Amino acid sequence: MRRSAIEYVEAKNLRQDVTAFQTGDSVRVHWKIKEGDKERVQAFEGLVIRKTRGYNRATFTVRKVSFGVGVERIFPVHSPRYEKIEVLTRGHVNRNRLFYIRNLKGKASRVESQEDAEMRRAAKAHQAKA
Repeated sequence: MRRSAIEYVEAKNLRQDVTAFQTGDSVRVHWKIKEGDKERVQAFEGLVIRKTRGYNRATFTVRKVSFGVGVERIFPVHSPRYEKIEVLTRGHVNRNRLFYIRNLKGKASRVESQEDAEMRRAAKAHQAKA
């Protein structure tokens, strides 16, 4: 009885318009910021380096480099504070947590896009055929 009551309350607070994205994708999160009595939307653009599972407690971490300093923010997936999540590019990674990106600099810290990975695989298959 008690468990189902908690699940009922949590289910009422879930977002239905969650964008499908995964670790390694470049995203732009439009976050609502309240300043005094006004509210505005500020975009935070970066690489998703982590996604945690959980029913209504699921979160994702976005990392960007701003003026040479790495900045990470943790966003709740089902929060009413963000307006939308835009997926800019799809990344091709083999891990769920990309913490090794923190130690890389410059071009080494880039993640290969899915389109590039598919083209590389097709070229490799074409070479093997010939």
